[in-house]
Amino acid sequence: MTMKLAYWDIRGLAQPIRLLLEYTGTKYEDKFYTCGEAPNYDKSCWFDTKHTLNMCFPNLPYLEDGEKKIVQSNAIMRYIARKHGMCGETEDEKVRVDIMENQAMDFRNGFVRLCYSDFDGMKPGYLENLPDTLKLFSAFLGDRKWFAGDKITFVDFIMYELLDQHRMFVSDCLDGLSNLKELLDRFEALEKISAYMKSDRFMKTPVNNKIAKWGNKKE
Repeated sequence: MTMKLAYWDIRGLAQPIRLLLEYTGTKYEDKFYTCGEAPNYDKSCWFDTKHTLNMCFPNLPYLEDGEKKIVQSNAIMRYIARKHGMCGETEDEKVRVDIMENQAMDFRNGFVRLCYSDFDGMKPGYLENLPDTLKLFSAFLGDRKWFAGDKITFVDFIMYELLDQHRMFVSDCLDGLSNLKELLDRFEALEKISAYMKSDRFMKTPVNNKIAKWGNKKE
């Protein structure tokens, strides 16, 4: 059965899910919602239909798998990952996955606040703090192959996306953090990921929706 992943026609919260679906060889189709143009950025395509979808907490992204309808991006990630044993195996791995899942969301939320609010006012402080933030992720990874250990887990997909967005934002932000650079290279070299990234289905841009101050352009 083909799953359906619904989200705005951007990378955003759905990109790690798409990557995970591709990596696991899961059959799925994208359903895209499109935000209107400035100045109103009309989102009625979503708001007019969200309460007709029979969901407890209608939200984007959502995943349909048969009769199951799942919202919240990390819940979707865990749902897919559980099917493929990608939530960590040992207790130590599971703890590292739990930590990284939540730390990654803090990292993302900070970046989203920058991109969608007072970009010019917040950018200097964000850039000042970014090196220390990235060093913490580098230290947590250490000499491990993936964030939980030797085996890839769903949090590597989340962190790949966040780190890739940040090197799009600041091209040299990973300089001096060789283990993070190597993780990105390792991820992109995965056979199914590499094939997906070379396909016309892969979305390079936009990262954010049209109302954002950064990453809102389709290139």
